[in-house]
Amino acid sequence: MKQIKIDGKLFCPSKVVCIGRNYVDHIKELNNEMPTQAVIFVKPNSAISERIVTNDLEPIHYEAEISFVINAGQISAVGFGLDLTKRALQSTLKAQGLPWERAKAFDKSAVFSEFVSFSGAVQSLSLQLLINDKLTQYAHYDLMIHKPAGIINEVSAFMSFETGDVLMTGTPKGVGQLFENDHFTGRLFQGETLLIEQHWTVCAK
Repeated sequence: MKQIKIDGKLFCPSKVVCIGRNYVDHIKELNNEMPTQAVIFVKPNSAISERIVTNDLEPIHYEAEISFVINAGQISAVGFGLDLTKRALQSTLKAQGLPWERAKAFDKSAVFSEFVSFSGAVQSLSLQLLINDKLTQYAHYDLMIHKPAGIINEVSAFMSFETGDVLMTGTPKGVGQLFENDHFTGRLFQGETLLIEQHWTVCAK
């Protein structure tokens, strides 16, 4: 089973719960319809990775997301996450009215920094993704359509969060394709305080 790190210790989530279409500008950039309720999907434990991996067979896109560890229905830790997506395949599946798993739940499609314990105000959280030192994505609590507390309640109405499960809260505008050797820097802030900074270099499969 795949593991994540929380305050330097290893934990094994049973799943990653993901929220789609949670930022207005991202909905617009992909020409998607505005949802009437939260778009919820799941990545299995096997999708978790510490590395960003691409390949030459089909384009894979990055989506940076504020991510939380959930314990007893509450946020217990926060981290930086990348929801990797086979965008062309996803578009084909959506056009056919089919589920997204082939495009969203593949191995190494949920990339995480280390998580840190968190019990502060989620309203103060923001995220930056830099690619080759250029600011590419910016997310903030205020920009989310569905806020974390509401998401947890909605998910919990039909599916349990097991101890240590991860919640990814959606991506802002600025998504794009992975390219081998690109340098990714993920930063997570609480107000002006830098909580996490993680560096990756995209590698080939």
